[in-house]
Amino acid sequence: MSITGAMSAAISGLRATALGSELVSNNISNALTPSYGRREISLSSLSYGATGGVQVNGITRHMNEGVVADRRAADSAQQNSQTVVDFFTKIEDAIGIAGDEDSIGGRLAAFEQSLISAASRPDATERLSIAVSDANRLVEGLNSAAREIQDLRTDADASIADDVSTLNTALQQIEDLNEQIASATATNRSSPALLDQRQVVLDTIGAIVPINVLARDNGAITIYSEGGAILLDDTAVTIGFERQNIVTEFQTLDAGTLSGLTLNGQELRTSALGGGSLEAHFAVRDTYGVEAQSQLDTIARDLVERFEDPSIDATRATGDAGLFTDAGAAFDPTDEVGLSRRLTLNTAVDPDAGGEVWRLRDGVGAVTSGPSGDGTLLGDMLGALESARVPSSSSLGSNQGSMADLMGAFNGSIAATRSTNEQNLSFAAARLNELTQLQLSDGVDTDQELQNLLILEQAYAANARVIQAAEEMLDTLTRL
Repeated sequence: MSITGAMSAAISGLRATALGSELVSNNISNALTPSYGRREISLSSLSYGATGGVQVNGITRHMNEGVVADRRAADSAQQNSQTVVDFFTKIEDAIGIAGDEDSIGGRLAAFEQSLISAASRPDATERLSIAVSDANRLVEGLNSAAREIQDLRTDADASIADDVSTLNTALQQIEDLNEQIASATATNRSSPALLDQRQVVLDTIGAIVPINVLARDNGAITIYSEGGAILLDDTAVTIGFERQNIVTEFQTLDAGTLSGLTLNGQELRTSALGGGSLEAHFAVRDTYGVEAQSQLDTIARDLVERFEDPSIDATRATGDAGLFTDAGAAFDPTDEVGLSRRLTLNTAVDPDAGGEVWRLRDGVGAVTSGPSGDGTLLGDMLGALESARVPSSSSLGSNQGSMADLMGAFNGSIAATRSTNEQNLSFAAARLNELTQLQLSDGVDTDQELQNLLILEQAYAANARVIQAAEEMLDTLTRL
């Protein structure tokens, strides 16, 4: 080998070791970056006649795609469970914890207790006032919980719109990255940074919708949802959704008053994109929220009907409202939806609305005050609350029970559903954590990278020494 050939080979070695050192530095600095794929320089010997050296073939990115796919699926499941748990936690906050005096159950108990107190001293105006106040607090508690449910459904509808927007943007980004990666592959250029970027975007999609990713020959990928919908092949699809500014108890997906999903303008089943945060938001808006509203309306209806019983208050004319009303009117059994939000106390007994508290004792239809010592009606009202009856609506079952029993069934239903989803969340979070750690352990090994750096340092020094020796030989020749 000639001196110039030796220098050429050594220079190629310097270039390779310099690039290798740069890759080691990048690997170590990104050791905790989940989307980062460990880089490794790909080398081969270079030989033309008597001249040799090393050739850099490119940069290889190492990533366990199986672990990445499992971790992405776990993230999707965790997002799904977290969304549902958050909803039921907020519902429990709205209805209150059993035993809390400010909960709906606590307000019901307070109303019962104030009726007992008023019945024992029907002549005591202050006790009648307390009973009316407690009845109002019960109504306000039901109204507030009903508003919260619809607010949460409205928030879920907005979250669906946000997820769809993010999904469409991410799919378009993947399409663009596919083109760049395919172009780099066609020209034999390495594109590890593009692959890292694509993985970040895939993780964004995977949190919203569980996906399957299929590699293609040119480095591009095809994306399918777990439900079988093609999200990206050569081009990205467009997911459609129409957001509502306000969602009311009368709006449902089944009734066609709320938007579903479309794929390139065609109706798409929600289950086709199920499993991630998107499906969970649909479940909150169209299933869990509707069920919670129905159960709350069942409680409101049972409360109204207990006090509309003709045998309780003889002062009411046929068709008149009882102590609790549907926005001031008698309840229409065909108009139950949303009753818990429309529920009001009869203005005849409410001083704030121009009524008189003595009508709680003498009857909501009474024109004049009756005997102040007669607590019969108050006792009958208490009996109406405590009597066992089958609810007219079936959303909380068909067992006989008192008003307190029905309220307990509602609290129990919400708590049980939350507990089940919390168990799902705990499992999903643990699985996500394990798979995240596994992905990181399959990534950059800093100890190994430091060993590689020592080898590169030695190789760099050796190549530099070859160049130095060749330079000394050339200097010797020029002095001859």
